[in-house]
Amino acid sequence: MKDLFDKIYKDKGPLGKWAEQAEGYFVFPKLEGPISNRMKFRGKEVITWSINDYLGLANHPEVRKVDAEAAAEYGSAYPMGARMMSGHTDLHEKLQDELASFVNKQSAYLLNFGYQGMVSTIDALVSKQDVIVYDVDAHACIIDGVRLHLGQRFTYKHNDMESIEKNLQRATKIAEQTGGGILLISEGVFGMRGEQGKLKEIVELKKKYNFRLFVDDAHGFGTLGKTGAGAGEEQGVQDEIDVYFATFAKSLASTGAFIASDKEIIDYLKYNLRSQMFAKSLQMQLVVGALKRLEMLRTMPELKEKLWENVNALQNGLKDRGFDIGTTQSCVTPVYLKGSIPEAMALVKDLRENHGVFCSIVVYPVIPKGLILLRMIPTATHTLEDVEQTLDAFSAIRERLENGTYKRLSASVTAAMSNK
Repeated sequence: MKDLFDKIYKDKGPLGKWAEQAEGYFVFPKLEGPISNRMKFRGKEVITWSINDYLGLANHPEVRKVDAEAAAEYGSAYPMGARMMSGHTDLHEKLQDELASFVNKQSAYLLNFGYQGMVSTIDALVSKQDVIVYDVDAHACIIDGVRLHLGQRFTYKHNDMESIEKNLQRATKIAEQTGGGILLISEGVFGMRGEQGKLKEIVELKKKYNFRLFVDDAHGFGTLGKTGAGAGEEQGVQDEIDVYFATFAKSLASTGAFIASDKEIIDYLKYNLRSQMFAKSLQMQLVVGALKRLEMLRTMPELKEKLWENVNALQNGLKDRGFDIGTTQSCVTPVYLKGSIPEAMALVKDLRENHGVFCSIVVYPVIPKGLILLRMIPTATHTLEDVEQTLDAFSAIRERLENGTYKRLSASVTAAMSNK
């Protein structure tokens, strides 16, 4: 019999095998200083395009004040215990009511973490007789939730309506045999590509197929729609989303998440969400902080307006300079380049060290081999000066990528990996 750890010693995984070259710089980097458009990386100031603080609330003085006051009043432990036992308060209910109203749903329920909450919500919504249909590019939290499902599940090609319908047909046949139902899962905004899920077109399929729609709107909440209520509002189909999910970790710059739906559905979920029933309640300082952030989202439209001024300046500037930013329909700004993983490392190091630009690097296996994705998140705290400096930097690194400079610089890394 093998030692359980044998596979770990022999195979570190597609990302782990790069740990020696990447850790501490390309992965697990340490940004320092107040969360803002410019922070410190290894002692140098850099323009930060990797912080999901869309509306610039993370270090807003009003938010900091409320967070500090709540921490002083309640500490970091209150309330103790799970919601069902001893961790329930009027302020938890108040936040839920305000969130439900904001996203135009009857009821809402707080989640301690977005990832954990998504996994648990999927688990609670389906039984083994049911069928799940979901986008192949769905976030890892959706994939992990689907993995718990004991019944049938099918992926459809990303945002491909023909593939969606084909899989709904397959799911319908199975559900008719098992006596179950169908849950279709899409994202409001796909976090890597920046594309919105085709919610309007998916909703149209409800006229032909009997399914319920669950939308993960982590990147849409606070950034899309007239009021900021998300991708459903943007596309005019918020009422047709059966279960709506969003996290506090992006536009609200905090910790936690929520689900919203009809009251009867939320009442069911709050008694069946294992991740909430058997976990400590969301602590009070986070609840109070989220109430303040939601108030600012509702009453300060200038935050979203500034965000989109920066988004448009960055995305239009990149397109004008001939960069491929895919088909993003959101704030998420991907830049696609061709190159190897070692070339990507050399390129990003050049960006950070010589141009003062910090953005996230995404490579295989998240995207196909031979591609480099530089993913940028504009925020309301960025300036047009930040945008111009970044555009100039990107023009410079593209030239060095195309003339082979990064290939030569990365030769030692490539050689080291090939010898392992």
